Amino acid sequence: MDPNNLKPPGESPMQASTRKIPRLFFIDHLRVFLIILVVLHHVAMVYGASSPFYYVEPPFTNPLAFLVLLVFALVNQSWFMGAFFLLAGYFTPGSFDRKGPGSFLKGRLLRFGVPLIIYTFILNPISELGTYLMPASLTGITEPLTWKIFQHIYPSLIGLGPLWFVAMLLIFSIVYVVWRILTRKRTPSSMTESSVLSYLGIGIFILALAAASYLVRIIIPLGKSVFEFPTLAYLPQYLSFFLVGIVAFRNNWFRNLPSSMGGVGFVSAVVAGVFLFPLGFSGNLFSLELSEVLGNAMGNGHWQSAVYALWDSIFAVGICLGLIILFRHFFNGQGRFGRFLSQQGYAVYLLHIPIIVLLAYALKGIDLGSLLKFGLAAVIVVPTCFVIAYFVRKIPFASRVL
Repeated sequence: MDPNNLKPPGESPMQASTRKIPRLFFIDHLRVFLIILVVLHHVAMVYGASSPFYYVEPPFTNPLAFLVLLVFALVNQSWFMGAFFLLAGYFTPGSFDRKGPGSFLKGRLLRFGVPLIIYTFILNPISELGTYLMPASLTGITEPLTWKIFQHIYPSLIGLGPLWFVAMLLIFSIVYVVWRILTRKRTPSSMTESSVLSYLGIGIFILALAAASYLVRIIIPLGKSVFEFPTLAYLPQYLSFFLVGIVAFRNNWFRNLPSSMGGVGFVSAVVAGVFLFPLGFSGNLFSLELSEVLGNAMGNGHWQSAVYALWDSIFAVGICLGLIILFRHFFNGQGRFGRFLSQQGYAVYLLHIPIIVLLAYALKGIDLGSLLKFGLAAVIVVPTCFVIAYFVRKIPFASRVL
């Protein structure tokens, strides 16, 4: 039993919920890792051009680079946003318990709403101008950008971009508040250890998630944007991981998961990646004929889509289990550098797209292969994002939101 869970004699459930709980530094570090991975994912989209992005340099003469960066993007997409929702769900009940519905919702509207407005109406239009920095042979745009043209096209440049995650998390938070109000007498108000995570339960969860994902992708295949949510095909994962995070908090799973589950999680993810991932593409992922097999794996009821849904469900659950144990074991402390990275993380998420666009354009004249260019850009972009985020958070009141 974790001594952090022991309640003093006579302590009420609400007192237990508001009692200060030692900070999970390993979760701070895991969140930073995920944010860096998001930045690298979008840098890969610049040089892989596997899907539409604000600015791209397609690897026309390097099919290997295209495939490597495509696989990198697909693997990331299969789990890392789900991991964000898992962590967000974990910290939601405790915050609600401490603040109550009114203060909790006010805080969420401030922390999520303000960045949404800033990105949608300012940073996304700036990022979209990356299209004008690309060769006319790619975009078909031959007219130079002027202030008059910008004013004319500005409404079409407004958009959520990567802040779709924040918008969805705000929706989940509002629904959570309504649910807590409606179930106030039946909702536990403290951590317990009444439920133990079992391999059978994990297996059932994975199969249910794979089935739900397959069914959703019949209507919304991967790659189809709906209401500016670019990966709504992963909604079953996002919602279920958020709910699992809530349950994990109530049962203190992040602290109490047996270390062996991390190893099993990693092994399961690797095995699924080796066998199911290529099978989802009929074994033809590494050919140059990607259009049909890629489309079949993305949804529309094809059997490859069922295999792909099973793969990314196993991979997402396995890699999350593995990383939670890994970070808990090796990164459960925090020095000055770790604290710095953690403090800037949310601001990096908000700011990284225009930074990537501008730095990728600045590197345009460097003649390197796409993979080397990706590596060079990554080395420059990641620290630049954290440094800029640091100074942005120095703006008065910015740190209250970011």
